[in-house]
This record gives sequence, structure tokens and C-alpha cells, in this order.
Amino acid sequence: MPREFWWLWTSTLVNRLGGFVATFLAMYLTADRGYSAMFAGLVGALYGLGGAVSAVVAGVLTDRLGRRPTLLVSQLSTAATVAALGFVQDPVAIAVVACLVGMTSNASRPAVQAMIADIVAPKDRVRAFSLNYWAINLGFAVSAAAAGLIARHGYLTLFLADAGMTLACALIVFGKLPESRPARPEPGGAALGGVAVDAPEPAVGLGTVLRDRRFMAVVGLSFLIATLIQQAFVALPVAMGADGLSSTDFGLAIATNGALIVAVQIPVTRFLERREPAPLLIVSALLTGAGFGLTAFAGSVGMYAVAVTVWTLGEIINSPTQMGLVARLSPTHGRGRYQGMYTLSWSLASLIAPLAGGAVMDRFGADALWASSAVVGLVAAGGYAALGRAMRSRPAAGGSGGSGGSGGSGGSEASGASGASGASGGGVGGAAGGSAPVVGAGVGDEAGGASDGAAHAGGVGAGGEVRSGSGGSAPAVGAGPGLAVGDASDG
Repeated sequence: MPREFWWLWTSTLVNRLGGFVATFLAMYLTADRGYSAMFAGLVGALYGLGGAVSAVVAGVLTDRLGRRPTLLVSQLSTAATVAALGFVQDPVAIAVVACLVGMTSNASRPAVQAMIADIVAPKDRVRAFSLNYWAINLGFAVSAAAAGLIARHGYLTLFLADAGMTLACALIVFGKLPESRPARPEPGGAALGGVAVDAPEPAVGLGTVLRDRRFMAVVGLSFLIATLIQQAFVALPVAMGADGLSSTDFGLAIATNGALIVAVQIPVTRFLERREPAPLLIVSALLTGAGFGLTAFAGSVGMYAVAVTVWTLGEIINSPTQMGLVARLSPTHGRGRYQGMYTLSWSLASLIAPLAGGAVMDRFGADALWASSAVVGLVAAGGYAALGRAMRSRPAAGGSGGSGGSGGSGGSEASGASGASGASGGGVGGAAGGSAPVVGAGVGDEAGGASDGAAHAGGVGAGGEVRSGSGGSAPAVGAGPGLAVGDASDG
């Protein structure tokens, strides 16, 4: 991994070590301030609304202004709004400031994810996202356990500590992380096999993202999983409070999530890296739904921890697999927008899940919420199965088997049963079995390599980066704006 990645990883860890407010906001409002579960759900929904707005805006800013400026603005404004939330007393003010906290804190996500895709080679991205996710949860495990103890001395301390750690994160970004946004290639300035790239990469707008049906299917399924996981931070603490358990008990139970991820995320990633994403995502959805369904049978800290363990296993599989797939589907100069749309799925879940969870609990009881969560997990698993079939049935826009092919077309990622796949907006599909790779036309993406015996090809990414390869026969070059090398490691 490049050094820049490790500084980004460190900044993530520091930020999450102080991530107290989002975890304990619902319990703060209900147990400390005496508000109802519905009000806590409303505040959580406004937090999600702020995040939903900023996800798209920050995605655009990440592409236009750069990753580093977007990160710095997000972190500095998050520190200010989190500190303010600890001082406001009026219910309306609490709701407004919570919305601002959601907006500012969520703005960093597209920039972080785009920066990882920029600085890490395609073959290492699942591992990179897994390491970043591991840092998030290492910090979360420590902060959740510590916050439950700190809250005994007053919640204001939690808010101020969160703000201070966010400022420390901003200092790391300012001092150690350079801008990583790829430069657009000059027309005619790059060549592959004697063929010049004569046209710049087409502009990627939000319309491009929305028309990418395969990517939007991933976003929709991500939303379903996110609605379940969000219940851990709104419905779960309320349910535990209703069972007579304290904030310390909730901190211990939810710390199981972070501790388990810290313990097994890295070993599991070695298993995940080179496997098809669809079966893994199906299993993750089933585990997530089952875990939240088991919460209906919990009445003690130990049983709540068991339920958390089950859905955490689903989260461990889902997060790096899905983020790696999103990065692979994103064109180089549209990474911010694509990551922003993916982040939007989680932000909308943060908006809808608290309202839905609070309403269901108030009207039908907690058991009805946990039963419906199990059903959502089943629906998501079915959706991932359908997505997997669609990805296998749609042939690559290039050759397969033992022959070379012609240029692939633009649009979403091309993939087929032959093992060829291209990146979003066109790319090189490397057919398995040593056949010639194919250079596709369309929106350029990163240079990648083929796995499972497929030959690597020398390629020029949209940012002008040259990657060399060996083995296999000569590539077939397709004409068009932007050249990219896709990755045939997973279908």
C-alpha cells in the first residue's frame, strides 16, 4: 500500500476514536433529555437528511475542487457543529444542529473513498477498503466502550471530545495528504500500442451516474442493507433502554460490533479478495437480516451481543465487497459523483430508518420492527442474486475464449461468464484462459489487471498512468475517448 493510503487510514482511525455523538445521540435524547422515541427518530432522520444532501454535493465537489479541499472543509465544519450540538437546549435547535452535523460529517465520505480509489491499485482495492473499514471499527469499538463510561459524567464531554478528535483528523489531512485527483489527459498525449488518445474523456455528470443501471441497482440494494444497520444506532438503544438497560450496557453490546470487525476483518478479507461479489453479498444480506431478527428474542446484554454478532458478520462481508465493486464501476474522473451516489444510499437510510423504526416501535412494538428487518434482509438477498445473474448473463463487449476482441462500448461495466470484465464507462476486458485483452472505448477508467491466468496488458489509464503487463497475445485496441484497463478478477 502507498504511504498516502496509510496517512489516510490514520486520519480515519483518529476520527473514529472520537466518534461518540452519532452512536449515542438517540440515547442522549431519550435517556438524558427525556424526549420520546419518535422525537429521537425525527432528529436521527434530520441527521440523515443533512447527510443525503451533502453526499451528492460533496461528490460533485470532490471531482471539481479535489479530494483534499473537500475533506478539510468537511472536517473543520463537523468539529464546529458537533461542539454546538452539545450546548443547544431548545428542541428545534437540537433538530437543526443535528441536521448540520449530518451534513458536514457525511461530506467527507465521497472524498475518502475516491482518494482510496485514486492512490491504490485496482487489485488491492478490496483490501484497502477493508483496512479502512477496519480502522473505522477499531476506533468505533474503543469509542463506544469509552463513551458509555464518559457519559456518566455528562454528555457535553462526549460532544467536545468528538469535536477535538475531528480537528486532529483535519490536521493530519492538512499536513500529510496531497491532492490525489487524477489529471485529465491531454488530447493526443498518450498512446497504447501506437494508437494515440485523440479525444478527452467525456464529462461525467450526475445524469451519467443515474443512467448507469447496474450501478444504481447496487445503490438500491446498499440502501436496504443500510436501513437495517442504521437500526443499531436508533432502534437498538431505545429497545435496550425499554428493557431497563443503561447506556453502559448499550455501549458494551454495540462494542461487540467493532471488536468483532477488528478481530476478523483482515483474515476474512483474504478470503473475499478474489471471489465473485454476488454470492458474498447474498450471504451478507441473509446474515444481516437474521441478526436483527434475533434481536426480538434478546432481553439481556449477552443476548443483545449475540444478535449484534450475527449481523456484524454480514457487515464484515458486505462492506469491503460492495465498496470494491463501486470503485470498479466508477470512471476515473467521475469517482466523486459515483461515490457520492453510493454514500447517498446510506444517507437516505439514515433519514428513513429512524423515522420508520421509531414509528413501528411506537405503534406495533419492537418485535414487529425486528421481524420486518429479517424480511428486508431476505429481499436484499434476492436482489443481489438477481444482480449476479444479470452480471453473468450480459456478455462483455469484446472477445472471449481464446481469441482477441474489439473495443468495448461505453456505459456500465461489461462482464460475462468468460471472465472478461471492463470498468464503468468502458474498459479492457481480460478474458480468462490467456486470451488477448480488449481495450474498450468510452469513459476511461483505471488500469487494472486480469486474474485467474488471464494475460495482463500494458495500458494507459484515463489519467495518463501507464501500466505494463506481460503474457498473452497482443491487445486489440478500440478507438474512442479514453482508454481504460478493466479488472477480470471478479465477474
